[in-house]
Amino acid sequence: MKIYYFILTLFFCGISFAQSTISGSVKDDKNEPIPGANVRVVGESDGTVSDVDGKFSLKTSKKPPFSLEITSIGYGTQTIQVTSASQTITSVLASEDTKLDEIVISASRAPERVRESPVTIERMSIKDIKKSASPTFYDGLENLKEVHMNTSSMSFKSINTRGFATVANTRFMQLVDGMDNSSPLLNFVLGNLVGVSELDVQSVELLPGASSALYGANAFNGILFMNSKSPFTSEGVTAYAKLGQTSQKAAGNNLYYDYGIRVAKAFSKHFAAKANFTFMNGTDWFADDYDDYTNPGRDRNHHNYNGLNVYGDEVSTNIRDVGTALVNLGAISPAQASVLPNYNVSRTGYNETDLTDNKVQNAKVDFSLHFKPFANDFEIIWQSKFGFGNTVYQGANRYYLNGFFMQQHKLELKGKNFFVRGYTTTEDGGKSYDMLFTGINVNRSWKPDATWFGQYAGAYIQNTLLAGATPEQAHAAARIVADTGRFLPGSPEFLNAFNNVTSDASVLTGSKLVDNSRIYHSDANYNFKDIIEFAEIQVGGSYRLYELNSGGRIYTDGDSQINYTDYGAYTQLQKKFLDDRLKFTGSVRYDKSKNFDGNVSPRISLVYSAGQQKNHNFRGSFQTGFRNPTTQDQYIGFNVGTAVLLGSAPDNLTRFSETLPVSVNGQAFSGSPTVVMNGINAYQNSYTAASATAFGAAVAASAPTNAAQLAAAIVANSNLLVRTDVDYVKPETVKAFELGYRGQVKDFSFDINGYYNIYNDFIGNLTVVAPYYGTTTDGGGDFTPTGEAFQSAFALTQGDRRAYQLYTNTDVEIQSLGFGIGVNKKVFKNFELGANYNYAQFEFDQEKDPSFEPGFNTPKHRVKGTISNDRLFKNFGFNVSGRWNSEYFYQASFADGTIKAATVFDAQISYGFPKLKSTLKIGATNIAGKEYRQIIGAGLIGQQYFASWTINP
Repeated sequence: MKIYYFILTLFFCGISFAQSTISGSVKDDKNEPIPGANVRVVGESDGTVSDVDGKFSLKTSKKPPFSLEITSIGYGTQTIQVTSASQTITSVLASEDTKLDEIVISASRAPERVRESPVTIERMSIKDIKKSASPTFYDGLENLKEVHMNTSSMSFKSINTRGFATVANTRFMQLVDGMDNSSPLLNFVLGNLVGVSELDVQSVELLPGASSALYGANAFNGILFMNSKSPFTSEGVTAYAKLGQTSQKAAGNNLYYDYGIRVAKAFSKHFAAKANFTFMNGTDWFADDYDDYTNPGRDRNHHNYNGLNVYGDEVSTNIRDVGTALVNLGAISPAQASVLPNYNVSRTGYNETDLTDNKVQNAKVDFSLHFKPFANDFEIIWQSKFGFGNTVYQGANRYYLNGFFMQQHKLELKGKNFFVRGYTTTEDGGKSYDMLFTGINVNRSWKPDATWFGQYAGAYIQNTLLAGATPEQAHAAARIVADTGRFLPGSPEFLNAFNNVTSDASVLTGSKLVDNSRIYHSDANYNFKDIIEFAEIQVGGSYRLYELNSGGRIYTDGDSQINYTDYGAYTQLQKKFLDDRLKFTGSVRYDKSKNFDGNVSPRISLVYSAGQQKNHNFRGSFQTGFRNPTTQDQYIGFNVGTAVLLGSAPDNLTRFSETLPVSVNGQAFSGSPTVVMNGINAYQNSYTAASATAFGAAVAASAPTNAAQLAAAIVANSNLLVRTDVDYVKPETVKAFELGYRGQVKDFSFDINGYYNIYNDFIGNLTVVAPYYGTTTDGGGDFTPTGEAFQSAFALTQGDRRAYQLYTNTDVEIQSLGFGIGVNKKVFKNFELGANYNYAQFEFDQEKDPSFEPGFNTPKHRVKGTISNDRLFKNFGFNVSGRWNSEYFYQASFADGTIKAATVFDAQISYGFPKLKSTLKIGATNIAGKEYRQIIGAGLIGQQYFASWTINP
């Protein structure tokens, strides 16, 4: 705790060593103030930014004379000579195009104007954040060209660029001040749960394409950079408070609030510090899609109903097999059992809204210490970030991340031409749990499955034979009997069972998720531009160590944690030709991971600047990208109820094992014989799930009544079975071709791009079914009743099988292509108009790999537009944004389905109070009010209203 007290002491008791205070104002060529302009002493690190009125006050230890450099995005640069310590500065910056001249760093790891970027890049500036109509700046990213969101929860939005993404977008990377804030266990970004406060955002840059040549394996389909403000140049106390309401038909109207504070102080030109705190609390979008998984439109009263957002009803069994087992136990007669139908019945489940409090929270805390020991740009930074929260994550199941905690700590040394950083990321699952197993095991806590199905069968027989009920009536009556004693949601009995289940990590009796995983990462970069003259050359590299620790709950790490490493190195050369009109960029990177061969990723690009003012910029690039299988793809061993998710690292197959009961006459009860299954069964002795389902349906349709008829049906339909033939998962690759144009025609700014991607060895999932006994073979093999193949097929008909979801690659090449156009124009009286359109599609020959799901999950057409004026009249501004996307098909391990087209409008008005150094903003999202969905299984997105008060002295 000493360091925290030390920091507080510095904040409140610091002494300024400045000898001069320079005051002034920054205005545009229309005499309007420019807030957020950067003012710095040339050749020194001293600097500040202008306030909402364009005014600034700069403290410096440098004595006059010296020069001030004043810059702002969208304006020219001005240098002013300071000759007196008491001099008052008045700066007037000329307007420039606000898009083409912005400075970005991420595309080439070096400062360059947007127009010169070798690849497509999008940028959100401080000005864009302030005028956004979205509740948070992260939500506002959805209005950028090429961005499509997958919303799992109000606080958990996953960015999708160029397709092939679910909530768990492992093909997209997100860096906050250079730190990858992906979850160590899950390998993907949890939105902005552990991100950056909007008070501290300096800039946001987005590369929507492959970036492996500079950033490694995970920068496969895009990368987002969020950079925070320096306490040397952005001092003071800033704060905001938001209060509002969310509105959804399922959830009603609920209070929403969000507040934050930033404190930053430059104690001298050598030392500065800052701290941030934000907290958000609200009610999540209720997930209440009760449609049946496999039979959309099925009535909820159906005997084998399995709803999307209902859990516990996944437990299902053939009711006639239950009768056979009861006959063997002497509980009923064969004649009584004969009236039972030959199909499945499911247990009664609990709604998702019964299994979570639907509260969403997020708290972020970070602080950093900045040292500049010398009179140059060399800086030492220590940064710590902490994120806490409750949210819903949707993967193979729906998971409530309850008390989820993640922290990052970084030490970085950087200068004019280099940086070296190392950081660690640690997470704790807290009280998180799996909703599916919560429903299943709450059910089992009040009545075991065998008892429930036995009572159901007995009641069905009684109502059929004695009361003469129809099948529908008999099923309804049987369910009432079997549900006797059911814990009602909200009751003390239910809450007690719920608490016991969610605190138990065993899937047999509980649903708790355990996670104490960690990442150690380091990377470095050096730019030789001040040493080598003929070209700008950079070199760099990175190293990462994963420590997976789920206690055997999610990964196969029950005995000990799993360690996994990867490393990489890259170099880049940039050179300008033809009077600096032609810019060449060439990059190449080598990466190596523990279980895979090394991979080389090259990138070359050319940018040509035409026109007298170089306002017409044409670019073309080719690059390859790759994605290593994630730690989940390799080491997961996660029972999700309907299947076991099983990674394909060779040592993972034997490390995973489970003991399962073998059925007797189609039913497995206590005392049944058992069999041990492991990953080798899944990969080397299984049938594809699709073929096993078709085979089972065909055998059932023949309605065998004795062993001989069953054997005949198995032989007759064995040709439907397809033996699983998959390799262990390996890296996927992409060849990316891109053409683009950025330019200005009269008052219009254009940004046009087109891309074509070729994916090989695309990673995906394949569901298979492994029989407990026998040897699998393709249909047409030896299925004689005495053969091993026959035994494997017989096992399927008896329910003696385990479903696995494997991680593998498709041999079928996938292509995707798309183009986008963005147009911006400044019109009269500071009105700004912007619009963009994106087209995206993919090609995959499903017939060549019928069981593979590519999961493109991206609308073919997207249109977005904004109209804004931050100075409509004195201190008053507004912004209206709208977006539309076409209907598209969504595929994920949780569920597949069609996402309908959606039209969404957001709006805000703002008013500045100069004397109070404050801005009031009132906004609303989805103001048209039609609720929409972005992923199958998540809640519909309703409306959100808010009023915010921001203090920015």
